[in-house]
Amino acid sequence: MGIQQRKEREKDRRRQQIMIAARRVIIEKGYGRATMEDIAKEAELSAGTLYLYFKNKEELYASLSIRILQYLLIRLEHINKEANSSSDERLESLKNALLDVYDFDAPVLINMFSLQSSEILHHISLELLAEIKDLARKNLSKIVGILKKGMNEDAITNYHPIALADILWGIFSGVILREETKKVLNDSEDLVRTNFGLAFEIFIRGLQSPKYDRVQK
Repeated sequence: MGIQQRKEREKDRRRQQIMIAARRVIIEKGYGRATMEDIAKEAELSAGTLYLYFKNKEELYASLSIRILQYLLIRLEHINKEANSSSDERLESLKNALLDVYDFDAPVLINMFSLQSSEILHHISLELLAEIKDLARKNLSKIVGILKKGMNEDAITNYHPIALADILWGIFSGVILREETKKVLNDSEDLVRTNFGLAFEIFIRGLQSPKYDRVQK
């Protein structure tokens, strides 16, 4: 291994060290209360070192979203490749894929939705923003593909699939952020799986085509 390769590997290792520390801090303090100094302390690095890898707190926490979006994309690609599945099976897989993303890393997913619903994305680098946008577009495209297959099979009424995918994503993020608020305000239990499952069922029932024979599924 050459000197340059070792430097790149060390840079990647240090970057991951910082991101792991940031995730721990967000779990303990939340995004609003967390500081770069807190993260540096958790990572056992100087605050100045953090700024060599991330220009600010917003960029650091936005970077955590990449892994979540990549994981979801893998799940959605798999659903789209299920050639012999029925529309009902694909929709059930879609619901489970979204819930599995929540289980995969709930704190980071909550943070991602919080970041994307504010002005924070304006403070990250254009390169990182472009990467997030690209992954978001790819995920939306896969959800659209699942819905289109249902429309082609007359299982779902033929509405605009991109609009429907946007609405479904809004339902998903809305349920998660609402449940997180309830936990903070009322110390209530985590009802994301229950409430999103209900919201998803209501959403899909509203789209069901009268032409589709569900006895055949």
